[in-house]
Amino acid sequence: MLKKHNQLFLTIMLAADIGVVIVSWILAYHLRFSLGLFDVPKGLPPISQYLYFIPALALIWTFSMRLGGLYVPMRSDSRFNEYFRIFKTATIAAVITMAAAFFYREYSYSRLVMGMFWVISIVLLIASHATARMFLREIRKLGYNLRYILIVGSGKLGQALAETFSRHPESGMKVVGILSDGPEDVGKTIQGAKVIGTIEQLKQNINEYRIDQVFIALPHRAYDRLEKTLKLIGDETVDIKIAPDVMHFTQLNSSIEDFDGIPIVSLTESPMYGWNLVFKRAFDIIFSILFIIIGSPLMILIAILVKLESKGPLLYRQERMSIGGEPFVIYKFRSMKANAEEETGPVWAPKDDRRRTRIGEFLRKTSLDELPQLFNVLLGDMSLVGPRPERPVFVQNFRKNIPMYMLRHKMKAGITGWAQVNGWRGNTSLEKRIEHDLYYIENWSVLFDLKILWLTIWKGFINKHAY
Repeated sequence: MLKKHNQLFLTIMLAADIGVVIVSWILAYHLRFSLGLFDVPKGLPPISQYLYFIPALALIWTFSMRLGGLYVPMRSDSRFNEYFRIFKTATIAAVITMAAAFFYREYSYSRLVMGMFWVISIVLLIASHATARMFLREIRKLGYNLRYILIVGSGKLGQALAETFSRHPESGMKVVGILSDGPEDVGKTIQGAKVIGTIEQLKQNINEYRIDQVFIALPHRAYDRLEKTLKLIGDETVDIKIAPDVMHFTQLNSSIEDFDGIPIVSLTESPMYGWNLVFKRAFDIIFSILFIIIGSPLMILIAILVKLESKGPLLYRQERMSIGGEPFVIYKFRSMKANAEEETGPVWAPKDDRRRTRIGEFLRKTSLDELPQLFNVLLGDMSLVGPRPERPVFVQNFRKNIPMYMLRHKMKAGITGWAQVNGWRGNTSLEKRIEHDLYYIENWSVLFDLKILWLTIWKGFINKHAY
């Protein structure tokens, strides 16, 4: 919302960041060659060769940083998210830089310089953005660079808007007051903002408080008053913003986007798109291969024990449901007697399941029967981290009885997940499991996946509900 007002500032930020990148490049050169910290067997290369590469460097990083979303208003972005976005963008830009340097046949640039440049650029860019945040915060404390806001509507939507602005003073959006639908709320204080009048006093308050922006936050049942409100504003030069009352409709990763000038409200959306999809898949491939290599001796031992104890196939194949409700075949070490479901049909395994083999009981208690799913991950059917997949026959029943159950299929199914590391697995509350699954989808990041993997290893694979 501050984008138009921030164009000059954001342009300055981009220029400053390009300066930081260039400084990082030169620092990396001197750290490698000029300080005597490393041997230079081929002699000191001329710095001019590195200076010649700066225009290409600036071009690569300009596009990377713009596309990486580093220059959006900081109104609601946490520091962690911004710094992680810098790390991600700088890593991608550094890889492109290395590729460009490789194809530049006129000169062979030092790989150590490239590595140092990547690290230095991340550190200095984070420092640069932290300084910018501090600068904005301080000048806004002094009353500069503020936008004075008037909220029309004292209901839940208006209150939520006032609360959001109060949580993000760095946005520079200062709520002067709120106008209510009726006189009963006048004089009250809502989320730190005072109700200074009614909607009928709108024009008077715009002039009295020198308002920059009016936010219309009327409930959807009161949209018939929208036209009246706009007429009251008349030809005043304030910016008019309408906060659509869709809060009670939103479900998962809600957002508002622009489609060729038409605002589109997204009520549910999967986070798996664009670079998120690339990073998630790369994460799965790298770690699944690593875990397969580490776990291969154990898997071979389990395979031998399964075959020695009872007749039947080594692996148990079962249809499960993953992202988008698409079915796939999941692999597990067989932990029951062959054809165990012929008598019972598809049921959840009870605590004292007589169908289990002796080795199968151990495998299920330790979750080691799940190890073959690493190959499901490598094939792309599953992810290492995500909501646990269920059988289609159970899904059809759950979706009828549990609100928002199918939203968990906005993310690829996983071997482990946020619900599992919090103890919600096996015969436990489905509602709690869904709650944790949806929290994971809404807050997904690569670091969140790493945290869940670490908790899975740290807490162990044994769980009292695993049987």
